[in-house]
Amino acid sequence: MKYYIEKITDYTFDEAVDKVTEELKKEGFGVLTQIDIHEKLKEKLDVNFRKYRILGACNPPAAYKALQAEDKIGTMLPCNVIVQETSDNRVEVAAVNPAASMMAVENPALEAVAADITNRLKRVIAAL
Repeated sequence: MKYYIEKITDYTFDEAVDKVTEELKKEGFGVLTQIDIHEKLKEKLDVNFRKYRILGACNPPAAYKALQAEDKIGTMLPCNVIVQETSDNRVEVAAVNPAASMMAVENPALEAVAADITNRLKRVIAAL
């Protein structure tokens, strides 16, 4: 099982960020954080890195269920979604696969939550 769900898009980088944010909202997610890796690597290391943004997405009802089932699950929250330019100047969007991540936790109470969030993220990626 792959640890991510991905799709190459025809969007520009900024359009992809906007579109994935919009699709996440449709599935009940909010974007809690955004990390601009291109900017941070330039600032901290003075290197030029491709456009690469990490969106920290959260579905509050699912996060609440997961936290009730497993108090340390916050180490795996929020669900990260990346938008990056590829080497051929295309734009890829990829999201973590929660079902794959939860296999490491070994808590059956999380299986339904992970399956639900995986399905939601698959729909987000498919809609791009």
